[in-house]
This record gives sequence, structure tokens and C-alpha cells, in this order.
Amino acid sequence: MNYNYSVKNRVAIIGAGKVGTAVGYLLRSAGYEIIALADSSASSLENSLPYTGGRPYKNPSEAAKEANIILITTPDDEISHVCTILSNEGAISQGKIVLHMSGAGGLDLLESARREGASVACIHPIQSFSDINGAIENLPCSTFGITAKHEMIEWAENFVKDLGGYPFLVSEQDKPLYHAAACMASNYLTTLIHIVENIYTSFGLKSEEAIRAFWPLVRGTLKNIERSGTVQALTGPIARGDIGTVKKHLSAFNSNLPELLRVYKELGILTIDLAVKKGTLSAERAEAIKRLLEGGSDHE
Repeated sequence: MNYNYSVKNRVAIIGAGKVGTAVGYLLRSAGYEIIALADSSASSLENSLPYTGGRPYKNPSEAAKEANIILITTPDDEISHVCTILSNEGAISQGKIVLHMSGAGGLDLLESARREGASVACIHPIQSFSDINGAIENLPCSTFGITAKHEMIEWAENFVKDLGGYPFLVSEQDKPLYHAAACMASNYLTTLIHIVENIYTSFGLKSEEAIRAFWPLVRGTLKNIERSGTVQALTGPIARGDIGTVKKHLSAFNSNLPELLRVYKELGILTIDLAVKKGTLSAERAEAIKRLLEGGSDHE
């Protein structure tokens, strides 16, 4: 694909949610012209326009006709349907570029655009967004998974760099697993922290007191992982081979929070392998802790 990277393009954003709005803001800051913004929600358009500029539309096809880069940032389940509407209504043609930002979805979601002669790609930020300003702050310096045909890779990499991100390639077949890992790193981590919060509140702390109590530990652990990697960052009773402490944990869960006993056991079994890799847990003690966690008894 021949592309002049010094030329900033006319962009239409279809879907004025957190991600679409933040990307629009960052592209605008990088010199792109946000020519149009479309969303079925008038309030979403109203919230997004101060960040993105551009002309607001309720009809996505009218917005897309104005642009040569069309960024579909709707919910994942709507991407293919929206792209088909744009294609059927003449908003997509040869020479245009159509992008989506789904983590799990592949290029098949944009097949109707490809049939109309457009170039297509997926760029997905490995990042979590709770609000627009947080998204604007977090997107730069994030890594973006790119799924694209060979002729679009260079363009997509430069587009990601314009957003301040770091690109890497993800194949079509790897996308579901790639996205599952991202969900575990963010969504499941949030669930795990919520479980910890509930344990602390179970013996009298308020939620804000609980978070204040264990948050320095979480922050310190994340810093250790960033600095030394997951294996070397591992600490605690399993890493030390402290079977007695693990028994006490099992007994406490069994007596007080039996609904969380399975979670503790499953995570503990996975932690055994990590401790062995670190070299602080002998094979003998690893096997003993594994039997304890798998056996269901807290009195072995």
C-alpha cells in the first residue's frame, strides 16, 4: 500500500464511547482531522464532541461518507453489522481504510468493507478504560495488537505510533487467546482484588479501609513484577514451602468463607509451579502442598 505518512487524513469515528472519543482526541492532537462522529445516542455525541471535534451524525453512513479513514468503535457484537450497513449504503469504497478496535474479533468483521475495495485492519489497545479522561491518559505508551494483511501492516504500525502506542502483530488465529489473556490481566485481576476486599470486610473493615490496608501490598507486588518478572516477584508461604501456613489458610476458609475455598485452592495449585520455577520450593514440598490443595482436607 502506498501511503504518505506526512499527510494526516479525514477520520470518521463510528461509535462515540470512551475508546472512540479518546482515540479521536489523540488523533486530533496528532494532526488528523476528525471530520465526523456518529452515534445513535445524542448524549454520547454531546459528551464526545468537545474532545474530538467534527460534525455529529446519528446516521453512521452519512458520517463515513465524509472520511477516508473510518474507525468503528462500537461494541464488538455490532461491528460487523455496522460495517455491512456502511458498505450497503455506499459509505465505503476503494481507497478508504476501515479499522475496528476489538480484542477478540478478527478481520472477518470487516469483510463487507474489504469486498467494496477498502483496506482493513484491527488495532486493539492492551489497556483498560473506565472513563474518557482515563482512556486519554492511558492509551499513550500502551501496546496495541495489530491484525492486518501484509500490505496494511506498515500503515497500521504508524497509525498506532501516532496514538503514542507500541505496535505488535497478532495473527487471526491467536486473537481469541490474546484477548483472553488481556481479560485475565485486567478483568480477572479486578475480580481477584474484589475477593480480597470482601475477605477483609468480612471481619469488620469498611470497603475503603480494606482497600487502604492491602493496596500498598498490591502496588508493591506490581512494581516487583515490572522490575523483576513474575517468577522472581513471587513471595509468600507456597514460595517458602510453608505447609503449616497453607493448612491454616484452608481451615480458615473452610470455617468462615467456604465459597472462596475453591478459588484459593486453584490459585495455590498454579502458584506451586511458579515457586518451583523460582527455585525456592523443593519438589518434595511442592508435591506435599499440591496433595493438600487437591485433597480437600485441611487437616492432613
